[in-house]
Amino acid sequence: MIVCGDDVLAHRLASELSDVYGEQVTLVVPAAAPTPQQPSAPRPGRAMALFGRVTAAVAARTAAAPGPATAADTDARAVQVVEAAGIDEDVLVRAGVERAAALALVHDDDETNIRHALAARRLNPRLRLVIRLYNRKLGQHLENLLDQAAAVAEPGLDPGVLDASTTVLSDADTAAPALAASAVAGTSKIVQAGGLLLRAVDRPPPGWGEIADPGLCTLALLSATTNDPAGIEGSGSSGNLGPQLLPDDRAIAAATGRGTVVLEAISHAGPTNGTATRAGSAGFLPFASFFSRRLRWSLAGVAAAVAGIAVATWLTTGDHPLHAAYLTLLDIFAIGDPAHGEGTGRQILQILAGFTGLLLLPVLVAGLLEALGTFRSATSLRRPSRALSGHVVLLGLGKVGTRVLARLRTLGIPVVCVESDPEARGIALARRLRVPTVVGDVTEEGVLEAARIHRAHALLALTSVDITNLEAALAGRSLKPDLRVAMRLYDDDFATAVYRTLRAAHPEALTRSRSVSHLAAPAFAGAMMGRQILGAIPVERRVLLFAALNVAGHPVLQGRTVAEAFRPGAWRVIALETTAPEGRGARQNGRTDEGAGDREQPHLVWQLHPGYVLTPGDRVVLAATRRGLAELL
Repeated sequence: MIVCGDDVLAHRLASELSDVYGEQVTLVVPAAAPTPQQPSAPRPGRAMALFGRVTAAVAARTAAAPGPATAADTDARAVQVVEAAGIDEDVLVRAGVERAAALALVHDDDETNIRHALAARRLNPRLRLVIRLYNRKLGQHLENLLDQAAAVAEPGLDPGVLDASTTVLSDADTAAPALAASAVAGTSKIVQAGGLLLRAVDRPPPGWGEIADPGLCTLALLSATTNDPAGIEGSGSSGNLGPQLLPDDRAIAAATGRGTVVLEAISHAGPTNGTATRAGSAGFLPFASFFSRRLRWSLAGVAAAVAGIAVATWLTTGDHPLHAAYLTLLDIFAIGDPAHGEGTGRQILQILAGFTGLLLLPVLVAGLLEALGTFRSATSLRRPSRALSGHVVLLGLGKVGTRVLARLRTLGIPVVCVESDPEARGIALARRLRVPTVVGDVTEEGVLEAARIHRAHALLALTSVDITNLEAALAGRSLKPDLRVAMRLYDDDFATAVYRTLRAAHPEALTRSRSVSHLAAPAFAGAMMGRQILGAIPVERRVLLFAALNVAGHPVLQGRTVAEAFRPGAWRVIALETTAPEGRGARQNGRTDEGAGDREQPHLVWQLHPGYVLTPGDRVVLAATRRGLAELL
């Protein structure tokens, strides 16, 4: 296996392949590249002061026990590292691409990955390619192009091999569902892929005499310190006290006082156009949005006055109602003849009509100005309204933040974005979806307040700088102590210390830390092994994977009952696909071509009888740990 990359995802992926799957791995990195470090914040003054609050916790944890091996330590022990100033065909040959089974290109730049993929396909048509691309539409075409290139290079190549030869993934897409779910109260952790919707929910420990609801099945036991304010998110407990993935009934019964993660509701979800629908409807402005509420009432008042004068004129003069209305409009616009020689009532009504005309003029001017402003703001960013509450404040509109924003809007969750760069990738999406956005540095006073953080339900800090995310979390908690916080943090030790500190300071509020590379690496590793990873659900600082697998060729599954195939702590069969084998097609390898919507969607049976015997023609959905899935593969 060859991994080419320039950031932490490459190191995590190499460690995943080596430690979990036991593969021989070559890691190609830029020359003299140091161990991946977290970028420093551009303005370290206030941020570094806040960073000092958790430095002592990090130091205490490091002194108490040696920390886990880092990605660099793992690479030095088990992974062959090739350093090169720039990656070209010579470097790929030196890394062994001509005899490699798979190549992962996980550079942060899409163009770099595409260029290297084309070169690798020429060198080895049988090579399985896993490419990191943010542009999903381009990735669909690239899969077809590279597979066609392999077929042309070796016409006799088995089509079954071609089905798994190229896979395009996005780390942002893989991590977005878990990050979005972390910020939603009462909403399960969600994984969606190919029309499949998986939902998991945290359940608190049952009270005395109560029996916990297992849902469809229990996916995990939370650590014993989860409900302890002084504890940390899974890292402070080990052995039987730590988080246990896929426990059996005996372990669940013995784990009194511990929360669980259960599969609460699973349903089939076809392709949705929620985001597109909102985007399209956002471009159409209803009449009410042209004018403010105060102006609409003013217009209604003037219209009522005109109608009243017209009725009074009709009753006073005895003219036809249409003629009375005509005279009233002439008087309002000051183009009618003076009422000389007419009755006193008619003269008084003409004077009142003149005053009404004077009142109408500023209202019309205000209406024109507001309509013009509405048209101009249709292509600009909205500001959060004063009445907004119960929303999610999303900090950072980079690659990850943009995907999370789309996910939150698809779920119908109100969002306010905060971004310091007016040219950031997600600004265009926020403008198209009409999402309120505050452009400013979150480290400056008043930016979080402008996002209505004091009335928000949750804060998602997803910038690429740990210190900025921490500062935003601390500032948000100072304004609203019970604020739900989910942070994107790179370093595991730093995340542990932050979690412990915030839990101790705010025990009544929920705090979560997530690493995008940690969530994405299992999906990339599974793709390199030629299998489809449907998604990953975080359980504290660990990950539970969901994969679609053919029973044929797996002795631990084939010919066994569902109960016999269950291996606690490793894997569990949770669903059976009943689609005919010929209808599965390219979906087995995660393909999402443009014609995917016309193919038959998977039909799944969830509540399988424990005595059902798995046959070679079956295709199942598994929940598995990383090592469990590696053993199956």
